[in-house]
Formats: sequence, structure tokens, C-alpha cells
Amino acid sequence: MLTSWYTIISALLGIVLAQVVKPFIYYFFNNEWNWRLVFSSGGFPSSHTSGVAACALAVGLTENFSSNLFAVTLVFSLIIAYDAMNVRYYAGQNIQITKQLINDIKELMQLRLDDPIYSTKMKNVLGHRKSEVIGGAFLGLLVASVLYLIIK
Repeated sequence: MLTSWYTIISALLGIVLAQVVKPFIYYFFNNEWNWRLVFSSGGFPSSHTSGVAACALAVGLTENFSSNLFAVTLVFSLIIAYDAMNVRYYAGQNIQITKQLINDIKELMQLRLDDPIYSTKMKNVLGHRKSEVIGGAFLGLLVASVLYLIIK
């Protein structure tokens, strides 16, 4: 029998595992550790997508894939994945362009921009590439599947 905590544990574990593996994946590709990635948004795999994919599969396995609750969680998951891959990703791109434009204007016009708005700290990476979202979805589905087999 499945525990009543299965869905929430699957979702939270999907998020936590996605965040924890980010520094290891970064090390694999860059040969240096960046432990701040555990607490950052963006990167591979998408923790948002991992969490909602795990949640949707857990709901499907416990409530039935033809239930209204599964339909709602599936649609919610697709919206989150789309948002991470498009809206948040392009917001991050806009931040990078804006920062570069400010630097170019300061340099070319020899201006000193004293307004505090120009020195506001902004994150360069907010969203995800398609591969990062797919990786997050795969991780979330894996987490919910393994937990289901353990608890069942």
C-alpha cells in the first residue's frame, strides 16, 4: 500500500536531487567545483521540472492516469516546464544583454552612471535550455518510479 506522503516526497526529492547533482555535473564538464549551484536556479537538470514531473507521475500512479487530479498535475507540469524553458530562459538572456548595453554605453560615452539602478545585482541565469528541462523531467520520472517500486 502506498503511503499518503508518496506524492510530496517524490516531488521534493526530485527537486533536492536535481539541485544536489548540479555541482557534480558542472565539475564533470569544467573540472572545477561550484557548490553554489546547489542553491541556484538554472543549470542541468531543471529542479522545477524534476519536481513537477515526479509529482505528476506520483499522482498518476496513485490516483489513476484517467483522473482529473492527474490531468491537472500534468497540465501544471507542462506549464512549469514551458516557463522554465522559454519565459525564464529569455528573461535571463535579456538580463545579459541589458548588462552588456550598460557597460558599452558607459565605455563608449565615457559616462559615469551614478543611479543605483545601474549597479543592481542581477542573476545571469534564470531559466533552462531544452536539454536541462528534459534532464529534469527524466530525473523526476525516475525518482517517482523508484519510490513507487520501493513503497509498493
